[in-house]
Amino acid sequence: MVNRHFHPAVKRAKLRKIRFHDLRHTYAALLIDQGEHPKYIQSQMGHSSINVTMDTYGHLMNPVNREASNRLEIAVFGESGDILETQKEKHLAQKS
Repeated sequence: MVNRHFHPAVKRAKLRKIRFHDLRHTYAALLIDQGEHPKYIQSQMGHSSINVTMDTYGHLMNPVNREASNRLEIAVFGESGDILETQKEKHLAQKS
């Protein structure tokens, strides 16, 4: 199937040579880019556990992690970006 149909189709489309399996990775990457839940991606890829999915594709999810940390920062420090001060810092600020 791959040699008879897939490779000729790639050649006719004037695409660079890719492996058939690369389509699977592209599909997973597109799901991640769309913000799909990792458990949904796991089911689509047929992985036995979420660990397999995260070990394989977790590096593509970094922007999501940055957004989560930004939401946490706002929840802790508020929209204004206030920072928490230690007791020592408060004491030093009062002296000056």
